[in-house]
Amino acid sequence: MRPTLLRNEDGQAAAEMALILPLLAAILLAIAQFGIAFNNYITLTDATRAGARKAAVSRFVGDNGASAETAVRASASNLKQSGPGALVVDVKATNWTVPGSDVTVTATYPFSINILGWTIAGGDLTSTTKERLE
Repeated sequence: MRPTLLRNEDGQAAAEMALILPLLAAILLAIAQFGIAFNNYITLTDATRAGARKAAVSRFVGDNGASAETAVRASASNLKQSGPGALVVDVKATNWTVPGSDVTVTATYPFSINILGWTIAGGDLTSTTKERLE
């Protein structure tokens, strides 16, 4: 037996790559899925802020929050708006006709982080904004 045959390292880098590549791909997919979920949360937070502001400045419209819900849905246009797993908007006020009353806008949107067919995390993203009627 030749001693150089035992020291031959041809293919060593390919073997290491075959072991590490699936792990790196899973981490990359997890980062992308987390980024999508975080983007949805930022969109949801901005939409509730816009809806609460709309409700606060238009209290004499008489729609009891319908314009605020429309503002939330318009601000969250890239989120699924209807059907199962869609955006849910709730607008409440203590008294729509009294200045200084609180108005609360809550929006909920489902999320799941799936990596290679496995669900790592899932649930609902919820954002609530409270303002006073002007």
